[in-house]
Amino acid sequence: MATQQLEPSATGSRRQAGKYLTFTLHNESYGIEVLKVREIIRQTTITTVPQMPAYVRGVINLRGKIIPVMDLRLRFGFADAASTEKTCIIVVQVKLPDGKSTQMGLVVDGVEEVANIPAADIEETPDFGGQIATDYIVGMAKIKGAVKTLLDIDGVVGADALKTISMSATLSTAAQTK
Repeated sequence: MATQQLEPSATGSRRQAGKYLTFTLHNESYGIEVLKVREIIRQTTITTVPQMPAYVRGVINLRGKIIPVMDLRLRFGFADAASTEKTCIIVVQVKLPDGKSTQMGLVVDGVEEVANIPAADIEETPDFGGQIATDYIVGMAKIKGAVKTLLDIDGVVGADALKTISMSATLSTAAQTK
């Protein structure tokens, strides 16, 4: 397994070299650290949970374990789209605000590849102005002439969303055992 190399930029942010799973969302390419990925599964039946944010699709039963599922398209504010044969769920390990980890499913438009990205091919996140938060972006990678946005999946999910989703998964599990 390759070691990951962190290179601080002049502004103190990090560019993290390593292996990334790249995927598409709203005709754009993104990447997440492959070490965060547990598995990739086909789109399956998702049980809705009431009073969740629109981007939380619900929960799935994955081999007896209840896993919350988030639609990244909706999380990023893109329009909802019909599922295709390429639509899938990436199951990732995310860190909870209390330091514990949990699994979460992320609905994406399609998976591309696992790419080994050297630090030299990762640029800092551009400054979009003070109004736009980019804390969840690790950097912008140049791969085969295309730009892919590298995501910090813990930052994408966010502490507030994780708390809400954790509570809903607990409630759903309790309801299913009755």
